[in-house]
Amino acid sequence: MIVYGSSLSPFVRKVLAFAAEKGVELELQPTGMPNYLPEYLEASPFRKMPAFRDGDYTLADSSAIIHYLEAKQPEPPLIPAEPRARGKVIWFDEFSDTILCACGAKMFFNRIVAPRFLGREGDLAAADAAEREELPPILDYLERVVPDAGAYLVGDSITLADIAVASPFANLGHLGCEIDSSRHGRVRAWTDSILSRPSFAPWIEREAAMLAKEPA
Repeated sequence: MIVYGSSLSPFVRKVLAFAAEKGVELELQPTGMPNYLPEYLEASPFRKMPAFRDGDYTLADSSAIIHYLEAKQPEPPLIPAEPRARGKVIWFDEFSDTILCACGAKMFFNRIVAPRFLGREGDLAAADAAEREELPPILDYLERVVPDAGAYLVGDSITLADIAVASPFANLGHLGCEIDSSRHGRVRAWTDSILSRPSFAPWIEREAAMLAKEPA
């Protein structure tokens, strides 16, 4: 099975970490703006990242890919069957995709992607506004709901909820965006505990090493 994209995308990283927690082997085929692989465009005609191939079956969008993997290999379950637990997991996945990632993307795209990979200036005012106005209430919400480090958002084992919510924090780390421990100490400790798992840590280390290199 192949995933197309870059692990710098929190959506791609989410799929890679989910598969690792499942014990599913995925091959990452790197691609990104502006020179997408033709195979990626075939699998994702609207350029939703990541894209995915399993034989002659193709799919795009991280949540769609994850639900496919969950159905294809049910054990260990990372999306609970119990209705209330499943509802919470799907909520946290949606919260991450549409609220947390949307905020982080304004910062990451304008400060790193645009200047580093597209050769153009990013909208730093938009990035600064997102960090100043959008991020604090998101962190305030998470500070109320995240568990202690070593515990999980839903139930007593890791689920898609933890994977989805933690993934964008790797991008904040690449930006040098420090979480204030005095205000959001639980968030910082919990995200550190999830991102240090073997399903996340090797990808984040590779990303940091790549970003540390001088642009060509």
